[in-house]
Amino acid sequence: MCSLFLPGTHSRVIILQTMILFVGAGLGLAAPTEFRFDFGSGVQPRPGFVKVTPQQPYDASKGYGFLQSDTVPPVGILTNSNIAVAAVTPVRTTTGISTFAVDVPEGNYDVSIVFGSPTEPTSTTIKAESRRVMLQKVETKPGQFVTNSFTVNVRRPNLRGGGTIGLRNKDGQSEGSSLDWDDHLTLEFNGAHPGVDSLTVTPSTNAITLFIAGDSTVCDQPLEPWSGWGMILPSFFSQGVAVANHAQSGLALFSFEQQRRLKKILEEMHPGDYLFIQFGHNDQKDKSPGAGPYTSYKDNLKKYITAVREKGGIPVLVTSMERRNGKNWKDGKPEPTLADFATAARQVGEEEKVPVIDLNEMSVKFYTALGNEGSVKAFVHYPANTFPGQDKPLADDTHFNSYGAYELARCVAEGIKSKVPELAKKLLPDTGTFDPAHPDAPDSVQIPASLSVGANVKPAGS
Repeated sequence: MCSLFLPGTHSRVIILQTMILFVGAGLGLAAPTEFRFDFGSGVQPRPGFVKVTPQQPYDASKGYGFLQSDTVPPVGILTNSNIAVAAVTPVRTTTGISTFAVDVPEGNYDVSIVFGSPTEPTSTTIKAESRRVMLQKVETKPGQFVTNSFTVNVRRPNLRGGGTIGLRNKDGQSEGSSLDWDDHLTLEFNGAHPGVDSLTVTPSTNAITLFIAGDSTVCDQPLEPWSGWGMILPSFFSQGVAVANHAQSGLALFSFEQQRRLKKILEEMHPGDYLFIQFGHNDQKDKSPGAGPYTSYKDNLKKYITAVREKGGIPVLVTSMERRNGKNWKDGKPEPTLADFATAARQVGEEEKVPVIDLNEMSVKFYTALGNEGSVKAFVHYPANTFPGQDKPLADDTHFNSYGAYELARCVAEGIKSKVPELAKKLLPDTGTFDPAHPDAPDSVQIPASLSVGANVKPAGS
């Protein structure tokens, strides 16, 4: 198997291999505690750990076990019904995709993983929930073991006063079955040569939660080849920051609130938490009387800001990135389609004294650097039969592939450094600096497909 490397100081390998889910029904998780699993080759577990072998399938009564698929092609949203059990070594998976599962209650969790193998080199990347990138390219030599940790958010659709948020159901794909809203903490183990020796999961009571409210360009896209920048952002933070990406395809400021997603965020928010707000693509379609960037859009942004501040949270505005608008380029740049909404967000930021990360401006620099033809490599543009079941070409100038999402996440991280200095202290030291006018080469960022492939199911919104 080949190795695919990301460039620069934030270089990582991302090659999908294994997924882990944490299930607590059988572990008595009504009162959260520490969960420790031993995947090593020893017959007996180390003291205080639960021994898990690769032949141990998931058992709901026990609340943990492997869900593995070395032969079943990944099609559609991952569910237990389409996973076959196959034996692999606990340290290395050389073919196919494997999974492991355990339930946990809603909340933030510190995850600590010991990487390594007694006899082989390893290279492992970790994703969580619906394809969130958490750790990139952790490498060890034979006999070497290293520990890395991060904080991950697990959420449920339930509201404290009863009912749930309004989960979408589009083209038979129910958001309620998404790994973001199920009973599991989900971790993918992947990489050129993955090696996980043990795993510890501990409820994190002091973590900063970075909530995100937004649309399809931001959200944790459950299906390949689509990606949002919010699903890449966790990989830039050290332990102690949990990214809770509540963004969802097709939503505007008003519909996000109508579906009680803002209410859900506010219920979970603690003083000192952040809410990053990026809308515009779908607000632009609002044709109701009086709707517009300088009227309803500004009013709704201010409503969000007031609500967050009342909870002791810190609002941050992110201007909407531009569409590629491939047929309308002038002077080497795409003609703007969201300029008024970006201007309105900047005005609200100034009026309300709220930090503004100008992703709109940075995205234009990014596309311009690639050029009209080159910029398609940041979007979902693929010939027919690139993905399983994809019999028609894809040409989407709104939604990003993993390369485009990764570059936009680097833009947001750069904006955090300049606009949100307290949060910037939590960025990983190797995040480095990023100039969207000099982006990474498209071919140098390789993030292969996760378990779920839905090439014929375009995200809502455009």
